Amino acid sequence: MTITHNLGFPRIGARRELKFALERHWEGNAPPAELQAQAARLRARHWAQQSTLDFVPVGDFSLYDHVLDMSFLLGNVPQRAHGHGGEALEAYFRVARGRASRADCGCTHAGEMTKWFDTNYHYIVPEFNAATRFALDTTHLRTQLQEALDAGVRAKPVILGPLTYLWLGKSTDGSDRLALLPALLPVYAELLDWLAQQGIEWVQVDEPALVTDLDACWRQAYADAYASLAGHGPKLLLATYFGRLEDKLPLACGLPVGGLHLDAINARDEVEPAMALLGPDKILSLGVVDGRNIWKTDLHATLAWLEPVQRQLQERLWIAPSCSLLHVPVDLELETGMDPEVRSWLAFAVQKLDELRLLQAALDHGRVGVQEALIANAAAVDRRRASTRVHNPQVAQAVAAITPALGQRISAHAQRATEQAAVLALPLYPTTTIGSFPQTPHIRQARRRHKLGELDDDAYRAAMQAEIAHCVDVQEALGLDVLVHGEAERNDMVEYFGEQLEGYAFSTNGWVQSYGSRCVKPPILYGDVHRPRPITVEWTRHAQSLTKKPMKGMLTGPVTMLNWSFVRDDQPRAATCRQLALAIRAEVQDLERAGVRIIQIDEAALREGLPLRRKEWDDYLGWAVEAFRIAANGVRDATQIHTHMCYSEFNDIMEAIAAMDADVITIETSRSNMALLDAFDGFRYPNGIGPGVYDIHSPNIPSREQIVDLMRKAAARIPAAQLWVNPDCGLKTRSWDEVLPALENMVAAARTLRATA
Repeated sequence: MTITHNLGFPRIGARRELKFALERHWEGNAPPAELQAQAARLRARHWAQQSTLDFVPVGDFSLYDHVLDMSFLLGNVPQRAHGHGGEALEAYFRVARGRASRADCGCTHAGEMTKWFDTNYHYIVPEFNAATRFALDTTHLRTQLQEALDAGVRAKPVILGPLTYLWLGKSTDGSDRLALLPALLPVYAELLDWLAQQGIEWVQVDEPALVTDLDACWRQAYADAYASLAGHGPKLLLATYFGRLEDKLPLACGLPVGGLHLDAINARDEVEPAMALLGPDKILSLGVVDGRNIWKTDLHATLAWLEPVQRQLQERLWIAPSCSLLHVPVDLELETGMDPEVRSWLAFAVQKLDELRLLQAALDHGRVGVQEALIANAAAVDRRRASTRVHNPQVAQAVAAITPALGQRISAHAQRATEQAAVLALPLYPTTTIGSFPQTPHIRQARRRHKLGELDDDAYRAAMQAEIAHCVDVQEALGLDVLVHGEAERNDMVEYFGEQLEGYAFSTNGWVQSYGSRCVKPPILYGDVHRPRPITVEWTRHAQSLTKKPMKGMLTGPVTMLNWSFVRDDQPRAATCRQLALAIRAEVQDLERAGVRIIQIDEAALREGLPLRRKEWDDYLGWAVEAFRIAANGVRDATQIHTHMCYSEFNDIMEAIAAMDADVITIETSRSNMALLDAFDGFRYPNGIGPGVYDIHSPNIPSREQIVDLMRKAAARIPAAQLWVNPDCGLKTRSWDEVLPALENMVAAARTLRATA
């Protein structure tokens, strides 16, 4: 019989129950016991939703981040998180966000955050040094495992593998992370032995680092590590995902584990070689349902290639999603208001598990028993392919007419900078923010009432204009040099634009976790993209009328629109990105015609789309940079183009960043203490740059002295004349009582820097 299992399930709850429980706790309105009780209820519900599986993941649930959980499980907790008293949960949240709760006075430096491989999820980076030691702490895993066993769940604990854990981390003293492996492996062996004592049959050990470029030392380390762990604990299912193993396929197949999971969505061609390489006693788990996108699986096509595999492997075949379902929303059944046609093309986490059940039934008992469901699936797949809503001939013609000239500014940056300086008349170390200001309950209530029809268009417009006026007044009082309108009218930086472009659809409860309690609702990019009318012009024009200072027009760039959406899978991503670029270009030109002199085109997700294999980078960066330039470069020299990027490690893509030719780039650097600016040591970046000095993902408020220190570190690498002073991201998730003192300190720091320059 074919075995079904899952690599992981969304944690946040179908209605973001975990998010709200976390935020109540952080605000001091819910004690730890209440938070833990809500977490337990969610786990029980999620296990019930996976009850048709033969094995159910346990340990994939996290209160903030599964990589941070692994650090605590292994006893690798930064010293700064201790020494404040309180419980372990407080130390956990100090590493995650710099502070455990509003009442906690023990503020610390939050752990660095970066993207999880090439997804839109962000994890807390493990920290290592030459003296790092590990010690097993099963407290949280024990709780989850006992709950599962008490509920009768056939549990398959999920842990991050030792090599991927080291690979994801950073050395704080320049020492070799791999040198810690001998100290780490005994703790893994102890963990596996403990799981065996709990009666566990299989453990899922996630090693997605295997799909990346690894040198000979890391490859040998894999062989050594799993040889060392052989004989310890239950049978191991080594899980790889997000890509192909390529030349590491023999290595993975030869490791002394009980089975191997392959991502058959991205590595279909490796299934047959893996079958030949795996020994007769090993199982092969295949990820046959896409764990990262929301389109229905073509069950007929999947069965066509899977049935011969099943005949050969028989009981050694397991099937699963390609990766954890963390990256998709929970349940399509909640989307009662979605366009019915688009809805019929989709599958969220619960529906993907239904697809697994159908595949299992067809493989084990023949297609006849599930024929009705297979016919319905095929009809939905065919309707999507044939829909006239997907393809727009006018958009295809516009993309075909793109020429290199669309991506060129009139003059080189040096000449543009001279014109812009004359027009804008900004001081040294100009201050600005990244775009959004706090989204208060009042703003959210007005937006909700407008959507429900309780607030008409005129009343809603007046409410948002009042919020914009308040935001402008605050910035004037603070003394910021370049203002923003605050984005009160926007729900999300991608969703807001997608709602006003043709080719997008939207969910009501399609939430996925970005980090911690931060959830996003990615738009669904199902068809050719077209901008039917201006999107931001009236809001920005109104804001500019309220001040004599420069007002930035705020847009989301085409690459970020692509990477932070659920993207269509029926054409190359590059083709979709060019469509988005033309839509944003039209908006940029309309803003310029409206008198806006600074336009920021956020490309927060540029690096998030970077392929895991270096040999594929040039292709991706080529069309990604081209798309940005198409969007940005249809303006006069005097119009200043900004872009913003989040959590980007620039060292290896500096030439591509420079090729974007934005007049000013703003980046996250506060959590890394300006370490990200190491990228500029060997590359003279010619344009303006704003290294973020205020970590908006933490409730901590930076002091004037801290900001001055950070900017002086930046000025040691980049000429002061090129530097801007700004937070590291938008401020929508923070409260006004945090934002105001932080920005006051930021403006004061800029004045100090000017006085001492």
